[in-house]
Amino acid sequence: MRMIYHMAVYLYLGMIRLSSPFSAKARQWLAGRKGWRKAMEGAARQGPAGGEALQTIWFHCASLGEFEQGRPVIEDFRKQHPGWRILLTFFSPSGYRHRKDFPHADHVFYLPADTPSNVRFFLDTWQPQAAVFVKYEYWYNYLDVLSRRGIPHIVISAIFRPGQYFFRPWGGWPRRQLARVTRFFVQDKESARLLAGLGIRQQVISGDTRFDRVHELARNQRDLPDIGSFAGDKPVLVAGSTWPKDDGLLAGLLDGGKVEKLIVAPHETGPIRLDGMKAIYGDAVTLSDYLAGEGRNARVLLIDRIGILSRLYPYGKIAFIGGGFGQGIHNILEAATYGVPVMFGPRHEKFAEARDLLKLGGAFCVSDRDSLAELSSALLSDENKWRLASGACRQYVEKQRGATGRIM
Repeated sequence: MRMIYHMAVYLYLGMIRLSSPFSAKARQWLAGRKGWRKAMEGAARQGPAGGEALQTIWFHCASLGEFEQGRPVIEDFRKQHPGWRILLTFFSPSGYRHRKDFPHADHVFYLPADTPSNVRFFLDTWQPQAAVFVKYEYWYNYLDVLSRRGIPHIVISAIFRPGQYFFRPWGGWPRRQLARVTRFFVQDKESARLLAGLGIRQQVISGDTRFDRVHELARNQRDLPDIGSFAGDKPVLVAGSTWPKDDGLLAGLLDGGKVEKLIVAPHETGPIRLDGMKAIYGDAVTLSDYLAGEGRNARVLLIDRIGILSRLYPYGKIAFIGGGFGQGIHNILEAATYGVPVMFGPRHEKFAEARDLLKLGGAFCVSDRDSLAELSSALLSDENKWRLASGACRQYVEKQRGATGRIM
């Protein structure tokens, strides 16, 4: 099985190279890892005066979403252990590009591909005292060498579902590798039960660190005056991390004045995506053009920059979270923490917070354009319905806090 895994890793690397002429992400993935050995050697030699050895903790996040999940722990670790060196790695370009200058990490790199030689070089270079992976990504060569060297390997905000390959009849080898993890901090009882069924007892039910992160965002809310200027005194719907399948539904809200104004932050902000959105929404302006004085009377504001979505939700009366008509919804907690009722499509079954808020009345599932329009109108016209949903969102986030402290 190990040989098959190695073959799969090399096959994946080959596919990345073959697809790079046609895929910007593949090109970024390769470019970000170019010359990584020399760059890491140089960075790892940086240390305090006198040359004393540095204690290093290594945090790994697959992408930007996992980074936001791990961020509270990284920041808390920095506060509690200021003398340690923090190494942060990402697998995907989206995480690295947007957080390569994260101030609480001493070094930020792409994760080298999980080949035996890469892993040995990486760990020989950095010599971490501990490795912390966020939520998932089980790279078995890394796990193998960490285990053999006695370096604690911790997974935080871990979550497991019955359909994962660990729990299938043919998942014996991955299960044995999973048992090498030093400690799991799992999000919920179901994950703990599934691990216990595999005989894995080195686990703690800690909860989800995202609740700590979004609560901190709300507590330290920073205004965006230009967004406030666009919203004015009108009830606004903020749509976050949207995909093309979401656009047709949202554009329908403008018909008949069901929603006065829309703020739409697409998952991808490239020019092709934005041009397509302008064609669908019609009366729309990008944030960049709005800041330049254009489109001051537009009803739709298209956010063409990354990193401000969580600060947009306070300007909305209601929120729509994208991805529910594709591979799955994005983060609903960034809206819920402000008491903004959330709506999303049917692909939400993998997300405990979505299921919980549906039961509590703070979230609502829509199936098509008509149901979105009907629900939006109901929430905006019935103040009591909106108030109950808003309160459910705030209370839910408040009750779920504390995972960071338990992990620390």
